[in-house]
Amino acid sequence: MEKSKKAMVLKRVQMPERAPGVRVTNFNEVALGYSPERAIQEASRCLQCKDSPCRRGCPVEVDIPAFVKCIKEGDFTGAIREIKKKNFLPAICGRVCPQENQCERFCVLGKKRDPLTIGGLERFAADHGRDKNPLDEPSKPKPTVKRVAVVGSGPAGLTVAGDLARVGHEVTLFEGLHKPGGVLVYGIPEFRLPKEIVEFEVDYVRQLGVEIKTNAVIGKLFTIDELFKRGYHAIFIGVGAGLPLFMGIPGENLDGVYSANEFLTRANLMKSYLFPEYDTPIKRGGRVAVVGGGNVAVDAARVALRLGADEVYLVYRRGEAEMPARAEEIRHAKEEGIIFEVLTLPVRLLGKNGWVCGMECVRVELGEPDESGRRRPIPIKGSEFALDVDVVVVAIGTRANPLLPSTTPGLELNERGYIVADEETGRTSREGVFAGGDIVTGAATVISAMGAGRKAARAIDEYLKK
Repeated sequence: MEKSKKAMVLKRVQMPERAPGVRVTNFNEVALGYSPERAIQEASRCLQCKDSPCRRGCPVEVDIPAFVKCIKEGDFTGAIREIKKKNFLPAICGRVCPQENQCERFCVLGKKRDPLTIGGLERFAADHGRDKNPLDEPSKPKPTVKRVAVVGSGPAGLTVAGDLARVGHEVTLFEGLHKPGGVLVYGIPEFRLPKEIVEFEVDYVRQLGVEIKTNAVIGKLFTIDELFKRGYHAIFIGVGAGLPLFMGIPGENLDGVYSANEFLTRANLMKSYLFPEYDTPIKRGGRVAVVGGGNVAVDAARVALRLGADEVYLVYRRGEAEMPARAEEIRHAKEEGIIFEVLTLPVRLLGKNGWVCGMECVRVELGEPDESGRRRPIPIKGSEFALDVDVVVVAIGTRANPLLPSTTPGLELNERGYIVADEETGRTSREGVFAGGDIVTGAATVISAMGAGRKAARAIDEYLKK
């Protein structure tokens, strides 16, 4: 049988997962990863297309066929070396990137069968490189005389810092919280992205020569202008979009009502699920409602379940087909018993003795598309009902935190408060100041922020050379 036809016959190799009844009792990782045998079997499905259409969907330009070929041949060290030429965070990307909408969307196999599991293979190579055959420390380039400050240690900031350090610039990365990683550590739960994975990947960026300073809130500790005065020649802003949005309905100021930012930060980064061993309390509700339909909402619902809730409702004003969350996360949530209340709009939160005790809702139907391009929810008369809940988590999105922009004169913002930056270079209205990631685009994906960081790093390097 012809080689390409043989690959087309092979079925996608599924990644093993913990059973739902077991995984809801702890915060251990759900997906267990490929064994070497399964990884080789899945890699053998790759057609090794000459034009590599899958690469078009990778914002950080990983040579996907090259690393997949290494896995197929059992050269796992070669695979991770190929990946790390372009991607410093492969174990992270292999777990949380929406590959189905990016590299896998362009896979030729997907025209007739399931596309290659590119994310799963990337994760395998990264995990194998960490556990079985770690790479040597990266070589240090000849240093330049240029200093760069990177503000924010999320995926955009880590990518910029790593790229610039790799060409010899002196890079200092400033992080406002006590651990580097940004949304990777405060926003994504342990069962999707273990903290030790993030720490390992961040340490690789350190090995490239990047200095990381935590507990450093730029806009408070130093302003952008003060960083220039301290000798930095260029600055990258990658602080994300961390200011939570609320619904604007009565009762949102009741105790027991959280933004998803606070709820997930307490549980993920501050380990409130281990209270009182870690002194960060969190309200453990018997009946919890999470409002929203994105990955953050699904994460919050699954965290609430692991904190001991008897019932968790995911309340979303559109249908399941319109939910922006990944299909895999929706499947996991359903398997774990999350109750989906779709086509449902909260209108008021009810309280007793200052604490939330219920949520009044109305059923909706979908009308014509709104400014976002999605169909507008229209309330149905007489469909009002109430949910008895004692915790509500609002996960309907975020916006730009005004702290840093408000302390940076001359930095142009758009009407929503995000930094205006060139899409291809990250240049802002301020000389020597670049920006990328969610603080420019609004909330997006880890890999898109990394792609913006890569473009900005190239532009910063060119700027410093000139």
